[in-house]
Amino acid sequence: MSTERKRRANGEESRRRILDAAAEVAGERGYDGTSIAQVSARCGLPVSSIYWHFKDKDELIAAVIERSFEQWLTAFDAEGEDVPELVVRIGEALVATPDFLRLGLMLALERRPHEASARRMFLQVRATTLERIASTIREHAPELGDEAVRLLALYTMAAVDGFFVAHEIGGDSVDLGALFALHGRVLVDAARHLSA
Repeated sequence: MSTERKRRANGEESRRRILDAAAEVAGERGYDGTSIAQVSARCGLPVSSIYWHFKDKDELIAAVIERSFEQWLTAFDAEGEDVPELVVRIGEALVATPDFLRLGLMLALERRPHEASARRMFLQVRATTLERIASTIREHAPELGDEAVRLLALYTMAAVDGFFVAHEIGGDSVDLGALFALHGRVLVDAARHLSA
């Protein structure tokens, strides 16, 4: 392996470790309770390494949100599944990569005097999610008009937010798999109702 490739691989590994540590700390302490020093202690890398990759804490948390979202978004990529199966798979992916939603909801609910980069990132991924949901609805229910698709997409996203919050509060006593399975069937029925 060339020196340049090794350096790049080491840089990517350091970045991954920093993002993993930041996700853990922010998941435990929230945005305001997270510091670069805590992330440094958790990942075992010096503060200077973190600042080499990220301008500040806000940019770091934005990167955590973006990475988690991109991992979750791949759940939409399978073809040939019916809606209930697709919804369950998307729900399973959310459980596996929850950082974007956990951190994003915390930031979205806070009223700050200025828009933090992390909050803007979450709002951006949220808009992308809404577009992706609407596209999936159009694919599975082409008879629906634009307003019905928009309504069903918003309903879908609001329900998933609720499922996630219920799971965060109730832990393992909330069966997300069962909720997502039910949600898939409800969406099929809602699409039929909206197309009638």
